[in-house]
Parts: sequence; C-alpha cells; structure tokens
Amino acid sequence: MRAQTISVESNALQITVHVDENGAAYLQHVIPRGSNPPAPASKYFKDSSAPLIEVRLAGEGTEKHKSSKALVGSYVGPRLKYKSHEIRAGEGTKTLDVTLVDSGITVTSHLTVYDSTPIVRATASIQNTGEKEVVVTQLTSLVLGGLTAGSQKWWADYTLSVPNNSWFREAQWTEHDLPSLGVDDYGVYGYPEGHLASLGHYAVSNRGSFSTEGHLPMGLLKRHDNAETWLWQVENNGSWRWEIGDWKDSVYLAAGGPIETDHDWRQRLSPGQQFTTVPVALTHVLGDYEEAFTALTRYRRIIRRKHNDNKNLPIIFNDYMNCLMGDPTDEKILALVDPVVKAGAEYFVIDCGWYADDAGWWDDVGEWEPSKKRFSKGLKHLLTQLKEKGLTPGLWIEPEVVGVRSVVAHQLPDEAFFQRDGQRILEKNRYQLDYRHPAVREHMHRIINRLVTEFGAGYFKFDYNIEVTQGTDVNTFSPGSAQLDHNRAYLQWVNELHDRFPDLVIENCSSGAQRMDYAMLATHALQSTSDQQDPNRYAAIAAALPTAVTPEQGATWAYPQPEWDDETNALTVVNSLLGRIHLSGRLDILQPKQFDIIKEGMDVYRSIRADLPTATAFWPLGLPHWHDDWLALGLAAESGDRFYVSVWRRGGADSVELPIGKLNGRSVKSELLYPKAFGAESEWKAAEGVLKVQVPSAVCARLFKLTVS
Repeated sequence: MRAQTISVESNALQITVHVDENGAAYLQHVIPRGSNPPAPASKYFKDSSAPLIEVRLAGEGTEKHKSSKALVGSYVGPRLKYKSHEIRAGEGTKTLDVTLVDSGITVTSHLTVYDSTPIVRATASIQNTGEKEVVVTQLTSLVLGGLTAGSQKWWADYTLSVPNNSWFREAQWTEHDLPSLGVDDYGVYGYPEGHLASLGHYAVSNRGSFSTEGHLPMGLLKRHDNAETWLWQVENNGSWRWEIGDWKDSVYLAAGGPIETDHDWRQRLSPGQQFTTVPVALTHVLGDYEEAFTALTRYRRIIRRKHNDNKNLPIIFNDYMNCLMGDPTDEKILALVDPVVKAGAEYFVIDCGWYADDAGWWDDVGEWEPSKKRFSKGLKHLLTQLKEKGLTPGLWIEPEVVGVRSVVAHQLPDEAFFQRDGQRILEKNRYQLDYRHPAVREHMHRIINRLVTEFGAGYFKFDYNIEVTQGTDVNTFSPGSAQLDHNRAYLQWVNELHDRFPDLVIENCSSGAQRMDYAMLATHALQSTSDQQDPNRYAAIAAALPTAVTPEQGATWAYPQPEWDDETNALTVVNSLLGRIHLSGRLDILQPKQFDIIKEGMDVYRSIRADLPTATAFWPLGLPHWHDDWLALGLAAESGDRFYVSVWRRGGADSVELPIGKLNGRSVKSELLYPKAFGAESEWKAAEGVLKVQVPSAVCARLFKLTVS
C-alpha cells in the first residue's frame, strides 16, 4: 500500500490523518489553521503518532509491556488497516470519516472540524462485518499522540490541570507537573522493540449516573511559557474516561465513554450490528489557556440545542436556597411574589415540596401530584396568580426516580426500573427509572404534559439526587451498556419535551452540579451550578464556572439575608452577575435599604445581559483556587470594546492589580457598575495593561465595566 496523508481544514483548524505503507492510520496533527506542526524534538522518534482508534475485544489481550488498564496498547488497534475515507461538508463544518478494517470488524473514526472555532469533535463507530458475534470491551472516541512533540524536555515543560468537582465545591482546577503523575522520561525510547512506546499514564475516570462527581470530564495540558495549550472534554451524562501518558518521547491523549475495566461495559454485536461512542471535543491553540477556553466556549454554543432562554437570559427566582428550603405553601409564596416582581425577576420557580403534604416526602416521590394541604385553593390557582403578576411559573421535579412508598413503584413493571440479579436497585430509599422502557417515557410525558397544559408551568428544574454506579442488568449484555443506553434515552426524552413545548425552559440540576457535562448541557437550557449556601465560598465557584459551562447557561444563586451585612448581600449578587441569576433568599423580610441593594444588582444585570450570550471569559489572576484571598473573573463582549470584571476580596491586602493582557497599551475607561454607592477605587494602567482595584472591606465584591476608548 502506498502511504498517504489525508488533511481536512476549516477556517480555524486543520487535522491530518497519516496512513503508512502498511495501512496503519494515525491522527498525526491537530493544529490551528495557518500554523505549522512543531518539528519533533525527540532524538529517537520522528513520528510520535498513536493508533487512530484503540479497540479491545473479548478474548483479545494487551500487547507485552503495556498495561491492560490503559486505553492504549491493545492488540486490535495496531491491526486495523485503512480501507477508505470520506469528507462530508455540513453547515460550518467538515467531517472526515476514516474507515479501518480487521478480521470481522469495521471501525470508522469520525472527526469534525468547525469554521468558527479551533475544535475537533471525535466519535468512533464499530460494525460487526463477520459471521460470529463480537464482544467489544473498549472503543476510544479519540487517540492522539505527539501532544508535546516540539519539546525535548516535555516532562518538565508541560503541566496538566484537572478540574475537581464535588458537592458544594464545583469546578476547582488543580495543576500538576507530569512526573508527579507518573508521566515522565523513562529512558526507553529508541529501543527497537515497538512495545516500549509507552510505560506510564495518568487517567481520570467517572463511573455511574453522577457524571461529574469528583471531576469534570475535562483536562488541560499547557506549556509553562503559555506558547501552547490543549484542552478537551468528554460529552456523556454517565461514565467516561480520559488519560494522558508517555508515548514515543512525547505525550498522548486517549478519551471516550465507558469501558469494561472501569465501568463494567461490554457491547455485544451480532453480525451487521454497530455501536457509536460518545463525543470527545479537543482544542489546540498556540497560546494560553484563556484562548483554549474561548475556543471551547464557542464550540459549546454551536453544539447545544437552540433556545430563546440562552438569548434573553431572564432573571429566575427560585424559592429554595436560603429561603423556603423545600417547604412551600401558598401563604409563603404569595408573601414573596411582590418583592420578586419589584426586584425584576421574570420566572418564579417553586422548588421541592410542592407535591408533599408533610416534610417526609423523600421516599414518596414519583406521582408528582400537588399537595392538597400546602395550597388552600390548589396549586393551579397559585400558578395562575403568579402569571397574573407577570411571572412565568416553574416547578422542581426529579423525573428519574420513584420513592419506595410511592404508588408509582407498584404501577410500573419491574422492567421499568434499574435491577441487579432480579432485584430493584435501591439507593436512598428510591428506585431508578430506566428510560429505555417505553412505559417510563410515556408515564413521564403524561406528567409533564399535564403540568404544562393544565397547570401552566413554563419552567422545570430537573433535579437528580441519587447515584447508581452499578448500572442495570435488565435486557442487556452488560450493566454498563444498559446505563449508557438509558442515558441516551433520557436525553432523547428531554428533546421530545422541547419539540412538544418549544418555549419550555428546562434546567439541569443534580445535587447542585453533579451532572455538569455537555451531553446534558447540549440539551438543557441552563445548569444549576452548586448547592453551596455560603456566598463567600460560592465566589470561588462562580469565578471558575466559565471553564465548565457557557456564561448564559451557568445559573448561580444570589440569596440575600436580612441578618447579613450590606457587603455580604452585595457579594452574593456579584456572584451571579456574569452568568445566570438564580435569585432567592428572603426578599420578603429584607429591610428597604437591603432590598435596594438587591434591586440595583438586578437592574445592572438587565443592562449588561445582552452582551453575555456571546461573551468569552478571562481570568486576570489565573484560574481561581478555593482559598484565594482575591478572585477575579472577566467577560469580554464580542464587540471587543466592552469588558466586565467581577472582583472578590476575601482577605489579604486591600488592593490588587489585575493584569488584562488583551488590553495592554490601550486607552480604557474603568467604571464601577455594582454596587455603585459602596467604596471602591480603580485605576487603569495602560502601559502595563493592569487594572488596580482598592476596596475597604475585608470581605466584599465589585463589578467593573471597562470600555475601550
């Protein structure tokens, strides 16, 4: 076979797949349009490419000296030989399909590039083309070697940042040097044995229905000198894995959805059947991490379902956090309505508890009928009153669970629930619904249809508060496979709701942000970002959120309290001003001066929100850390002449200098937007590209607007 190089270019990115004379295929280059690939710095290997796709089949082992725990090093991957390729043009995209074959299987790598942002989106498909059943135990979406090919001392020149994501402490990035993770110069490169291409790897993996518990499905590899950055995300609302490791004197990346070793996933394919992996998105910029996050933000806006909510950014009041806390009644809600309207909110969401006659509702959910005790004239009448006040009413619901005491637990067949060994899986006295089953989808469609058409709900907060790590063994070859099919079926059901009710707004929530992934966020309009009740701690989450979610989808609580001082109440508002406002707190019992602070913040938000749906983030002090004294988050308007900077002080000196490189040397007007009457001084140092901010209080927050003149 003659070697060939297949290249595809968009306006932003070019990718190259190389096929050698033996028919082996490699994703060789992913580089910004118009740039040249780095010259290999290794004295041993000119080509640090890894197999285009890594496949494991039942009965196939792992190459000698390669870990079976790694995604690379399979027997099948190197055996796959080039068959054909096709380039498909889409709206603003080009997709390269490279088809490879081995005995009895055909595997296709799907690589999509975008005109408007330097992103490649990768999936892979496998088809059984033989006469016997095939059991797949691993299929990667993306494999790329040579990430550090231009560096001779790559183990010292690059760092890996990983986003921790736990309940109450979301989106917190930690930077690691590569040797501390076991990825290092092993001194084996250059030996004739090809199996010594890789020895060390570092993996981040998630198992179960909380897709982002522990970590976001993302990673960031960057040079110390900020000359090069790689950033990636896995798009699945369940199990996933990515890893980096040493590969031929460079670093490789492999990523995808569930696999056998981590997630009890196996896919049986009868002759003719096929399977497609979850997407993985990757950007490569010859610049710093802010450029990489800009690229990823633009991509996220492309792939998500279009919804007017992401353009209009209405202010949402939700009665839960630091407010009614799951104990709504018509009396309590009506006391809040006038202050909510006066503050400027456009939606009023009644959170958990509206379906329960008492506080012991946890294991009784599933029917989603309104409580007859909480609402003297009925829930429908209350929602009508909200609409008469100009508010769109919303309701909280958990559409994937049924409590053990619920009548629904006996109405639906056993096959409608997750099971293991003939028994329903029980988590926190709740059963997990299986959306593969038509009875589940029909049941939940009836419920949502009634709440929308009869009660007038225009917004739903879809929450999820149990975690099922073991999958289900009903009607499947493996529990991990069934869980993936359920995940996909659930998203299909949500899309069907959007098709039926185009104006309906659906919020994604999962014990805060335990499913803050872009399988969910490509479908849901916005994301609940935390259950953190301390506004001072929430500041570190709010400052980091644009790494995980677009600003117009990231809903952050602003929950003022009458016992808090004015600076704290202003701080909780600043937390939400560069994203989506989830207003809550005791607006009904605030003093007039306190209420004015909140209303001022809502007025400011309405004045800037038109810029947010196209804005991109930057971090003058770097990505935030949980205990930093000072935090800063900036958003750059698409126009290029307006910049918004939120600044938080949580201790330390009373002033800080904020470098804003993109404004270096430019004439800029600095204006305090919020809170206007509170003390703050700012000075723009054009020659240095630095905004100096001084504030009097040890704990406070401010929002500034920078206008280029």
